[in-house]
Amino acid sequence: MANVVLEFKASAGDSEPQTRPVLIIGQQASLQQVSWSGVKGKLQPAVSKEVWQAALGALNPNPTDSCPLYLNHATVAALPSRVSRHNSPSSGHFLSRLMVCERSDVFASSCAIARAFPIFSRRSATSRRAEKKHVTVEFVIVGQDSSPLDVGELECLSNAADGVRLAARIVDTPCNEMNTDHFLDEIKAVGTELGITPVIIRGEELKQKGFGGIYGVGKAAEHPPALAVLSHTPEGATQTIAWVGKGIVYDTGGLSIKGKTTMPGMKRDCGGAAAILGAFKATIKQGFKDNLHAVFCLAENSVGPTATRPDDIHTLYSGKTVEINNTDAEGRLVLADGVVYASKDLSADIILDMATLTGAQGISTGKYHAAVMTNSEQWEVACVRAGRSSGDLAHPLVYCPELHFSEFTSAMADMKNSVAGERATGFGVALLMALFGQASDDSMLNKVSPLGAPTNMSDGDQMERDCKRRRLV
Repeated sequence: MANVVLEFKASAGDSEPQTRPVLIIGQQASLQQVSWSGVKGKLQPAVSKEVWQAALGALNPNPTDSCPLYLNHATVAALPSRVSRHNSPSSGHFLSRLMVCERSDVFASSCAIARAFPIFSRRSATSRRAEKKHVTVEFVIVGQDSSPLDVGELECLSNAADGVRLAARIVDTPCNEMNTDHFLDEIKAVGTELGITPVIIRGEELKQKGFGGIYGVGKAAEHPPALAVLSHTPEGATQTIAWVGKGIVYDTGGLSIKGKTTMPGMKRDCGGAAAILGAFKATIKQGFKDNLHAVFCLAENSVGPTATRPDDIHTLYSGKTVEINNTDAEGRLVLADGVVYASKDLSADIILDMATLTGAQGISTGKYHAAVMTNSEQWEVACVRAGRSSGDLAHPLVYCPELHFSEFTSAMADMKNSVAGERATGFGVALLMALFGQASDDSMLNKVSPLGAPTNMSDGDQMERDCKRRRLV
């Protein structure tokens, strides 16, 4: 897959399957809307109309299904017909080149295809593996707006796919190749392509300028930590947006070192910064109208003689002091510096930070949904909707910081960087009593029930209420 060139076209042209293998994939309802005349040029003479129709009738996605049309040269595959309310309507996560969908699902589907063709590989090169392959993607649009994709739309899909594959390549690359020096090279390369010179603050300069979070996390590594910024400032901009990315190129946990089973894979701790770099490159190419800053907080959380110790106190860029009681809670320290820089130095109106921040996210929202935490309900809803339309799914976390501030209290500094558990609270008793309150004769529980309290009722209405009480309707 590493040598695949991905190309999006309005029409891939006609060619028999033996010359150019073809995969036709889409939701079953969409496939049923495709006329034989629309696909026969890519299937004949190996596949007849009767074989095509028989294959469509045989598909039974649960959640997916495929049917070979001609050996391994031609295949039709069906995605899930229905998805739950927190999934993308495109069913993009089930995609593994002719794609059949409605126009609203094209963007998510193209990004899903890009994810299926990662770039990074260090396998020993055989002649077959080393051969560069071209994969051409054509979208057959069904539904009310079934016109072909225009040049601008294809360019957007291509840039988005390039951004996805760039981010994935950076995250896949191990730290002996993707250290902070090399990550800066990636940032400079994007800057050169866009005509932007990055601002870079590195090593001891971070300490001198007060970036105690980034410096403290990365100071023990061979390759020094850095704060890097790419800035797009077009004329006529009406607001300033900053994306801040956590770029921990490797996380050993520091002196609070991770175990042998939890440390492998920590090359991926730069995922937030990688995603922001890929998105910045694609977004600017598509003509972003407002000021946009990409802020990269880069460090390797290493073990060494100069590593931060638990009990050390660092001064962040905000001027706040933080007592370190867990060196493996480092992401929040580098992001703290980046977010304050975005606010204080870049005067950002909107700040979004993206990070592989904690393993607790995978427990709280699962493998496929990013966790969203924001002080704006409007942006919370927008993130969820954007996740469904893009295929990069997201789900809200509780935003109630005032309940948690006290847990970070430090006797030595303004705060600690990690917290410990407390006594049991008896949680759940009140919740269940209120949730099922309508099934009780108690007036107070009826009032707190989300299903509402009963009003004056006749005997017939009372009988109906009793029935509903059992069904909790």
